[in-house]
Amino acid sequence: MNHTAGYGRIKRMVAAGSIASLAALGMAGCSSGTSGGTSTGGAKEIGVSLIVKTTTNPFFVAMENGAKKAADKLGIKLTLAAGKADGDEATQIQAVENAISKGDKGILITPSGPGVEDALVKARDAGLFVIALDTPPSNPDAVDITFATDNFLAGQDIGKWTAAKLAGKKATIAMLDLFDDKVVSVDVNRDQGFLDGMGIDAADKTKNGDEAKTGTYSGGDYEIVGNAATQGAEDGGRTAAETLLSKNGNINVVYTINEPAAYGAYQAFKAAGKPDVIVVSIDGGCAGVKQVKDGIIGATAQQYPVKMSELGVQAIFDLVNKGAKPTVSPGLDFYNTGVALVTDKPQSGVDSIDTTEAAGICWG
Repeated sequence: MNHTAGYGRIKRMVAAGSIASLAALGMAGCSSGTSGGTSTGGAKEIGVSLIVKTTTNPFFVAMENGAKKAADKLGIKLTLAAGKADGDEATQIQAVENAISKGDKGILITPSGPGVEDALVKARDAGLFVIALDTPPSNPDAVDITFATDNFLAGQDIGKWTAAKLAGKKATIAMLDLFDDKVVSVDVNRDQGFLDGMGIDAADKTKNGDEAKTGTYSGGDYEIVGNAATQGAEDGGRTAAETLLSKNGNINVVYTINEPAAYGAYQAFKAAGKPDVIVVSIDGGCAGVKQVKDGIIGATAQQYPVKMSELGVQAIFDLVNKGAKPTVSPGLDFYNTGVALVTDKPQSGVDSIDTTEAAGICWG
């Protein structure tokens, strides 16, 4: 295992702030009705709404569970809501409106797209403290603060690992992104970070797909077959991989926006008789860590959604009861909740942890 002191610090920080075991999954759109806990010391009830992109992705399930445990501990009334699918802005907007109408003190949200941001500005104007989790909004004024992974760094990590793993071979790359009909920061930052880690000039770092399709990466020649949207889902990953395979059967590297898309891509390549393609991803859930161990995913960048939501609930509690506002990490415009590269095939010069260590701090 190639595990530096820096990654050890990240791991200890996450482990100390995360949940050892998750509570049962709550249904989207319902109130958790948390009334347990007396730590509010008789203060008036604090209402908080957690609005995630979808509950079909275990990342957001873990986030919900983290928020519920923190709310139970602090005596906060937590309402859960979610889009019907990744990218469902309308349902999120309605959930924001509901939070305003209920008189909630704060909103925690993983924005599904820029269409949600006007509603968030309205919530802030109404006096709610708005925290983005995982996905920074395109309009900084839409939220008070963001708690998130450094998604560009996460992409860089898997890009550097991929370049080293290729050992000078030509990289024929499939880029499996999130959307092709809207720009979301997490989508762009991961994609562009991966290319940067590979040593490929990403051209405009605010756009996906505008880089040169052929050229050289840090270890040799590359060809990008294309970008395809997955909606962050397994079936989307399979379809996107099949589409790009039909264009070029020599693909040997697959970048994926998340682990559900990665697993779908793996299925497509396996069905095509190409199971040895290098698949890399970002998430670090327990299922994804097992897929790394099983050789389905070569490397993944582990995030910590439980920590994001726990910190978010605590921040609103502290703001209401102590007047203390959360602050961003030094040198960043958001609070960095940490990332670690997970692989059982460490590469020289690339910091990583193995699947045994990652399994001890994974989620889902």
